[in-house]
Amino acid sequence: MGDYIVRATAAEGQIRAFAITSRQMTEDARVHHQTSPVITAALGRLLAGAAMMGSMMKGEKDLLTVQIQCGGPAKGLTVTADASGHVKGFPSVASVELPPNAQGKLDVGGALGLGVLSVIRDLGMKEPYVGQIALQTGEIAEDLTYYFATSEQIPSAVGLGVLVDRDGSVKQAGGFILQLMPFTKDEVVSRLEQKITEIASVTEMLAAGNSPEQILEIILGEFGLEITDTLEAGFCCDCSRERISGALATLSGKDLDDIINDGEGIEVKCQFCSQAYHFSVEEIRKMRAGKA
Repeated sequence: MGDYIVRATAAEGQIRAFAITSRQMTEDARVHHQTSPVITAALGRLLAGAAMMGSMMKGEKDLLTVQIQCGGPAKGLTVTADASGHVKGFPSVASVELPPNAQGKLDVGGALGLGVLSVIRDLGMKEPYVGQIALQTGEIAEDLTYYFATSEQIPSAVGLGVLVDRDGSVKQAGGFILQLMPFTKDEVVSRLEQKITEIASVTEMLAAGNSPEQILEIILGEFGLEITDTLEAGFCCDCSRERISGALATLSGKDLDDIINDGEGIEVKCQFCSQAYHFSVEEIRKMRAGKA
């Protein structure tokens, strides 16, 4: 089976949980953007987190964007997800090389450094909801945990992991989000906090071959885990020649004239999937004529 998200509850509805296997979407992103291992890990973590957050939305047209702007060599990451498990994203800098961190793992925190994480929810209202925090560690899971607690006032635990193989390809990727409902009893909170300190890291659970269901069972089995549904997930870019053409047509007459006078047409690449679209001088002339 390909990538998918599991949604669940535990402790008689006091805990809601999400888990994802995201190897293929992370590999697709790696291939699209030709990312180095540390950027593959960073982008893969954000893709998994955003996909699960997107699955929390209700409307078919709801969109979630998670953006990191940072001072480290990675410069930033942008990921967009919908409520149906579709996700896409791109790094500001595709190739960053850093030595392993103190734990001997890919140094995602070092690649990002200090910065800001923004979550933009477009729910079809007049204005989108925007929440923003300062990066806490740059490791992304901890930053999303802090985001939920401060911007949405939802006590949460987020775990994300990406295993990159020796050849740079993605071996495993996935994660979980656990959230406490407002009526959660103190006893449940204490037991869950203790459990989270005892479990292996997401990377270790993935390396052992655990599925999203098994990861949630490891964490929440003793709380009466109930899987409510599953949702297929994947990297999906909705760019098209028509959409890019429409964007070019909004350029000023002067800018279009410059392209025409250059005599070579123009190639435009989609930021999210790196798909290239070439437009000839004649096609640009037609766009220019529409502005006459």
